[in-house]
Amino acid sequence: MTEKTPEEVHHALERLTQEVERLNTHRFVTLHNSLWRLLGFNFMRGLAFGLGSVLGATLLVSLLAWWVAQIEFIPVIGEWAAQIAAQIESSR
Repeated sequence: MTEKTPEEVHHALERLTQEVERLNTHRFVTLHNSLWRLLGFNFMRGLAFGLGSVLGATLLVSLLAWWVAQIEFIPVIGEWAAQIAAQIESSR
C-alpha cells in the first residue's frame, strides 16, 4: 500500500464530500426525511399491494374455476366443476 500525498487525500475527501451531498439530496432520502411523508408513502404502498393481491387472486381463482369447469368428462371432478360453474353463474 502506498502512502498518499496530502493533495491526494484532500482531493479524495472533496470527492467523498460531494458524494455524500449528492446522496443527501437523493429523492429516496428526501422522501424518508419526514415521518409523515414516510408514513404516507408506506400507507400508499400498502394500499397498492393489497389491491394488486386481491385483483391477482380474483383473476387466478376465476381462471382456475373456468379450467375446472371444462373437465366435465371425469365423473367426480366433472360434477364438482359443474356445481362450481352453476354457483358462479347464479351469483352473476
